[in-house]
Amino acid sequence: MSFQTAQQLENLNQKLSELNDDIRVSFEFFPPTTAAMETTLWNSVERLKILEPSFVSVTYGANASTRDRTHTIIKEITKRTTLKAAPHLTCISTSADELKQIAQDYWDNGIQQIVALRGDLPEGSDKPKVYAEDLVRLLKEVADFDISVAAYPEVHPEAKSAQSDLLALKRKMQAGASRAITQFFFDVESYLRFRDRCVAVGIEQDIVPGILPVSNYKTLCKFAGFTNVKIPKWLHQQFEGLDDDQTTRNLVGASIAIDQVKVLSREGVKDFHFYTLNRSELTYAICHTLGVRPTSMIE
Repeated sequence: MSFQTAQQLENLNQKLSELNDDIRVSFEFFPPTTAAMETTLWNSVERLKILEPSFVSVTYGANASTRDRTHTIIKEITKRTTLKAAPHLTCISTSADELKQIAQDYWDNGIQQIVALRGDLPEGSDKPKVYAEDLVRLLKEVADFDISVAAYPEVHPEAKSAQSDLLALKRKMQAGASRAITQFFFDVESYLRFRDRCVAVGIEQDIVPGILPVSNYKTLCKFAGFTNVKIPKWLHQQFEGLDDDQTTRNLVGASIAIDQVKVLSREGVKDFHFYTLNRSELTYAICHTLGVRPTSMIE
């Protein structure tokens, strides 16, 4: 069974109409590397923009070419749509002066939201010299950016302990972050416990759950291995035997994401960040079912 408590089971019976006008969403994309992938990205942006997300983010790779693509895509989204675009920005292997130049360029181009991350360490590196909290502080020195940072309900894979990871998040918030967006998860209780612990240490900003609609279970397992995300037994059972059945996998993945959002909504969560993997179909269907629809359809 997906959810374990009686309260959660009751929450699943919530009428979908109760969610209307009560859920806010944001979407994550990544920079395309081929012409075909770029077409897919822009089709997804066009499809999802009518849902009027709070913002859309674009990830930031570890090499210069990927970073340039992020800059280009962010500026194009801002130019071609009315969406608020938030580039990811990392501070590993980039000087403070370079970061300030990038930030100023974004601000000058009307881009006022950033997802600030430490970034992956180069292979063979020891303890990093800079952290996300340093990047948040630097960005605030450049301009009054609206900054999101990362949070890990099941603990960052490099953290010494759950408590040290939590205190690192608190420092990012104190440096000037507006919200935290979590790594994807499937154990709803892990998110709720984490949120309670955040409150207990004095974190007042929103902890926005990251929702990953699963369409490929094998790919999910690889992602989870990198990020310290636990794959519950029930999730494995849901996708068992569906390796060659994409249609059913999509239906199962959508159902799981809908259940997550419904339960968390009843627990007071109103903002959700969807990891789209540059595909719009599954995310759009989930949002539609949850009552997040174009204004013309609601009126």
